[in-house]
Amino acid sequence: MKIKKDDNVIVLVGKDKGKTGKVIKSMPKENRVVVAGVNMFKKNQKPTKQGQKGQVIEKNGSIHVSNVALKK
Repeated sequence: MKIKKDDNVIVLVGKDKGKTGKVIKSMPKENRVVVAGVNMFKKNQKPTKQGQKGQVIEKNGSIHVSNVALKK
């Protein structure tokens, strides 16, 4: 896998096509990368303490390495 952590990449396919970002995490065994600001999804988090409210958190999802290219 040629793409490593801290590389700047551009998304070639999908709902985030054309977006650019920095690789946060690289997973070579699964051939996937996590890019900042790309493939975001919302997750509901339950309250962890008494009296605390639940909240909606946005997280970065992984994307297959074949769907990104190094930005020059």
